[in-house]
Amino acid sequence: MTPTDERPRRRLSEAQEAEIRALREVSHPTRRATVPALEEILYEPLPVLDHGFVRVIDYMGDDAAIVQAARVSYGRGTRQARGDAGLIDYLMRHRHTTPFEMCEIKYHVKLPIFVARQWIRHRTANVNEYSARYSVLDREFYIPAPEHLAAQSTANRQGRGGVLGGDEAARVLQILKEDAARCYAHYEEMLNEREDGTPIDPARTGLARELARMNLPLNIYTQWYWKCDLHNLFHFISLRADPHAQYEIRAYAEVLLDTVRRWVPVACAAFENHVMAGARLSGAALAVVRRMLAGETVTREEAGLSRREWAELMILLGREAAESA
Repeated sequence: MTPTDERPRRRLSEAQEAEIRALREVSHPTRRATVPALEEILYEPLPVLDHGFVRVIDYMGDDAAIVQAARVSYGRGTRQARGDAGLIDYLMRHRHTTPFEMCEIKYHVKLPIFVARQWIRHRTANVNEYSARYSVLDREFYIPAPEHLAAQSTANRQGRGGVLGGDEAARVLQILKEDAARCYAHYEEMLNEREDGTPIDPARTGLARELARMNLPLNIYTQWYWKCDLHNLFHFISLRADPHAQYEIRAYAEVLLDTVRRWVPVACAAFENHVMAGARLSGAALAVVRRMLAGETVTREEAGLSRREWAELMILLGREAAESA
């Protein structure tokens, strides 16, 4: 059994590649709104991590659909790009979310199981996952690049600290590869079935697939179809594309964000401005800002903020070096 980096790997099976070619060769006349920039990448696998991908499978609506829903009009919004952009910006700024729910998109995602377990916590989408009870999982495992092997953070229980050194990182990578190869070899042995579907020992009956899968590690890849409306997709991206999110799921969120830029560029620009690059303040934090603007010197104790909220506020204001203690 060889580790994942010692043989060529395909992000898609031959059958999937053939299906994509067939789908992209066909076009359908429609009266529905379509988005040329998104049509360009429809069905195409966008690489993520070492073996993963994101594919746009289908979508409904565009920027004009958001405007149409907000105005409950019969046409395509105001037909004035400037007016439509202003309305979308207003909706995003004031958190009027339902017009964004009128747009939906469906993805095919290939991802490590431990990333999928984070992803599935977002319960506002429709999901259908590859079944390891029905089919045999591919021999594909996520092996991090050395620059992504970091020690446990001392300040954040769910975050990473400094990058591991050369020898230590090499040992971790060796463990990951050996464990993955060993677990998959035992998986095949219990199934009595090779990766290509042929029996290992024709005289032996294999264990049921639903049981044989239980020793597989969390870095093996799974796949699913994931359908979400635009409002909830924005919420997912706001959390998972954040710099504090785990790198592996952030890599997927950044690809999703790129597809949204193609799909609804006006709505996405408003989202990136007001949500990704914006900030929300508590009443107490806002009071501190107002006092500072009035020329007052404000201390954390006077403001009544916790050390964490005070530090976060100072970072937002660009004053962390002098006032975050």
